[in-house]
Amino acid sequence: MNGAVEAANKNIKKIIEKMTLNYKDWHEMLPFALLAYRTLIRTTTRVTPYSLVYGTEVVLSVEVEIPSMRVLAEAELEEAEWAKQRYEQLNLINEKRLTALCHNQCYQQRMGSAFNARVRHHEFSPGDFVLRKVLHVIPNSRGKFAYKYDGPFMVKEVFSGGAIILSDMDRTENALPVNADALKKYYP
Repeated sequence: MNGAVEAANKNIKKIIEKMTLNYKDWHEMLPFALLAYRTLIRTTTRVTPYSLVYGTEVVLSVEVEIPSMRVLAEAELEEAEWAKQRYEQLNLINEKRLTALCHNQCYQQRMGSAFNARVRHHEFSPGDFVLRKVLHVIPNSRGKFAYKYDGPFMVKEVFSGGAIILSDMDRTENALPVNADALKKYYP
């Protein structure tokens, strides 16, 4: 849940940045940015967050000034008929939410398969020589000219799931396994 809030805040911040001229007037644009965020259709769910909460689309202030077909149709209804339609809309909100959830899951699967299509799988076997990616920043390093790989090392043992035990060139075994994604083949 915390990640969703952070993502929403990041998106609202982007909207405000596009709307403001300087950082001092951001608070004046916040209501408009929130309205924009709540009423834009999300790619993942194909509905607006407002409709997922309230069961109907928001009536924009422009539609009140210059009535749209939807506002005119609702204005012509008698109060009892309007209440009946609103009740039916609220009954359909769970169906809308389930449909949005389904669209979100399909979207995540598409994004995952697109990402996984670009992933290169490395095959290592015992006896291969490899270089290990440097995952930590070394003090007194040479900045962008610092080494990006350590090694060479020899593959001692390969486990399913991508874990690999390495040994130094003098055959001293390293205690901790390394993920195969952090290795690349070395050709002496």
